[in-house]
Amino acid sequence: MESSQFPNADAATLMERVLYEVKRVVVGQDHFLERVMVAVLAQGHLLVEGVPGLAKTLTVKTLAQTLRGTFKRIQFTPDLVPADLVGTRIYNPRSGDFSTSLGPVFTHLLLADEINRAPAKVQSALLEVMQERQVTIAGETHKVPEPFLVMATQNPIETEGTYPLPEAQVDRFMMKVLVDYPSEDEELVIAQRVTGAPAVVSAVASMSQLAELQHECRQVYVDPSLMQYAVRLVSATRRPDRYDLADIAKYLTFGASPRATIGLIEGARALAFMRGRNYALPEDMSVLIGDVLRHRLVLSYEALAEGLDADQLIARIVRKIPVPDKPLER
Repeated sequence: MESSQFPNADAATLMERVLYEVKRVVVGQDHFLERVMVAVLAQGHLLVEGVPGLAKTLTVKTLAQTLRGTFKRIQFTPDLVPADLVGTRIYNPRSGDFSTSLGPVFTHLLLADEINRAPAKVQSALLEVMQERQVTIAGETHKVPEPFLVMATQNPIETEGTYPLPEAQVDRFMMKVLVDYPSEDEELVIAQRVTGAPAVVSAVASMSQLAELQHECRQVYVDPSLMQYAVRLVSATRRPDRYDLADIAKYLTFGASPRATIGLIEGARALAFMRGRNYALPEDMSVLIGDVLRHRLVLSYEALAEGLDADQLIARIVRKIPVPDKPLER
């Protein structure tokens, strides 16, 4: 490898400018903002869980303005139908022809607000567009704009009238991020900004520049030992007895899929890229383990009865799987 420095110094500057513009509007939420940028660079999708009013919508909308991208928000409700998402065919009685009306999924940044409020048939309408980046309407395939990011939110405090997300769809989200309340100091700044003059966000990059950043991010080197670490972490969720974790086997009905391994590797690559390196280190991956794995584990009734959640089981696995030596440390 030629150098341990950033492969493109302009890329680091551009990303700093993007984050600076977003933080002119969004106060705090550094963990959430970092995960959004990781998902954008790694071309993954984000599932966000948090109570209302924590700037989830504002973050994605501001990011779209900063990147000169299109932003659309869909409020999921029980009466929503798949055509409201992907589009439909419309008959014109004057010409006697059908025309295609594309839905709101044709955008760069899509916010699926309270995704668990809609029934399974609507949730499954997102499956093809999230995985294939395309939509099929009346046998005709339409590509969504590139880059494309779906950020879905769900409310953890109101369960009445909600529909659990199918496992197949949950697995298509690269990460599940938990957003917490701001601190008192941050909330004071929020109140001052909201009640004062609104901040004007400047567009500092284009979607084509973001596509170039995504391409450069894929060039970040991930050592085979780090890839093996990701494989062992994910494998331990499926067969914990092989890793001297037989005591948690009864708490796991199903483990994580290979998408989790890919998400860990791509996430570590994106985080290393954001931190100014063209190679990934173990700490780039370790901070993402909870976000990548927590929504992919299916817990047993024993775990629910004992009050265990996915994060507690993941912590046990992380403590047991040895972290590889830092590659390229010298």
